[in-house]
Amino acid sequence: MRMFIERVGRASVNGVIEFGYVVMLLVESLKWILLGYKRRQPVHLSAVAREIVLIGVLAVPIVSVLSFAVGTMLAIQTIHTLKTFGQEGFVVDAVALAVTREFSPLIVGILVAGRSGSAITARIGTMHESQEIDALRVIGINPVRYLGAPVLLAMMIAVPCLAILGDLMGIVGSGLYTSLELGMSMDTYLEKTLNALVWDDLRQGLIKSTVFGMIIAMISVSNGFQVGSGAEGVGRSTTRSVVLAISFIVLADMIFTFYLTH
Repeated sequence: MRMFIERVGRASVNGVIEFGYVVMLLVESLKWILLGYKRRQPVHLSAVAREIVLIGVLAVPIVSVLSFAVGTMLAIQTIHTLKTFGQEGFVVDAVALAVTREFSPLIVGILVAGRSGSAITARIGTMHESQEIDALRVIGINPVRYLGAPVLLAMMIAVPCLAILGDLMGIVGSGLYTSLELGMSMDTYLEKTLNALVWDDLRQGLIKSTVFGMIIAMISVSNGFQVGSGAEGVGRSTTRSVVLAISFIVLADMIFTFYLTH
């Protein structure tokens, strides 16, 4: 029992220390983004643009396909459920709200965490192992400004944009299936969708996706900076980064859903 309590206590302390490290990394990254130009060390837009391409532009095909599939799946399940009550027409409202508020930000967050978060951790971890980060410090370049801040800013831009794309593709997927199943035209479906949605529905999705992007960026970068020794350490940190990012995305989604719907 004593050994168990010690292990739990040690794990708790390490968790608090790591959380504090991630918070400080976030604060320092935001400081470089907002105030770096005053020190004549701004975050280079070229680095941010490169990260946006890697995180967002290259993810457009897979986000489109998965969001289309999720929208179709929601339409299938919703129509099947509503048929019991003879209210199939409400599938438009149900899918529109579910996609914009919940599913699109969540799917995009999980996808980016697995696709880009792992790549960022592996890249920074490899730089750490090859002592490139130490070399940056030696020549006077702050690693957080050079590596962390561009990733954070790019995530805050790319993930909400991908979420908007996910909204569109999810609604299109749902509309195509609904038009085939219920004989509703796409024009009618889109008109009902626009009538069902208000700005607050889109705002919730954008807030969630922005926070998800920050979570992915900071967890990925922090695990890269804290990578263990050797190739095995890089692999462990990469796996840990993806698991932690997805876990915190789901927890954050639960908290946001509770507070934004009350």
